[in-house]
Amino acid sequence: MDRERFARQLAFALQIDAEKDVLRQTHLSHHGRRENDAEHAWHMTVMAYLLREYSDEPIDIARTMIMTATHDLVEIYAGDTYAYDTKGQETAAERELQAADKLFALLPADQAAELRGIWEEFERNDTPEAHFAHAMDNLQPMMLNDSNDGADWRNRNVAKSGPASRNAVTRMGSAEIADYVDELLDRHVAAGNLRAE
Repeated sequence: MDRERFARQLAFALQIDAEKDVLRQTHLSHHGRRENDAEHAWHMTVMAYLLREYSDEPIDIARTMIMTATHDLVEIYAGDTYAYDTKGQETAAERELQAADKLFALLPADQAAELRGIWEEFERNDTPEAHFAHAMDNLQPMMLNDSNDGADWRNRNVAKSGPASRNAVTRMGSAEIADYVDELLDRHVAAGNLRAE
């Protein structure tokens, strides 16, 4: 065993435990507490495996799953930016890039390059695996919000255009899932949980 390498791997593994402290705006199903980033990543990773048959393109499911499991690790340093926070979104990419520099540097060089490459692939959204990972990233909070009667959208006065624009990205990975989400959003507009505009 290369003890120095092992020590760096453990340091990274311990540091990513901090993802459990990054709270998201989405609440757990059935009006539970706010979920954290680690719960979100775990949930969408299992969903990717379960729903892989709905990907529009053949995918390497193992690569997709490591992508979903690690896509938000940079938020340990950058923080979570609410999907519909337009001001926060203006600085999110730069904050996350700086966080990636800091986080992946903890790893041995080969693993740093590999995991950073997977994170960058997700950010670029230019492969079948990234397309489907984004579909899961968008579907998971919408599914939770649906189970909560649209409370997160309603409480923040969100317009349908916000989740609809995210669903356009979902469509790149799965037209069938995007069609389902279109129906879900229409239901929440009709129920008054989303503004129609």
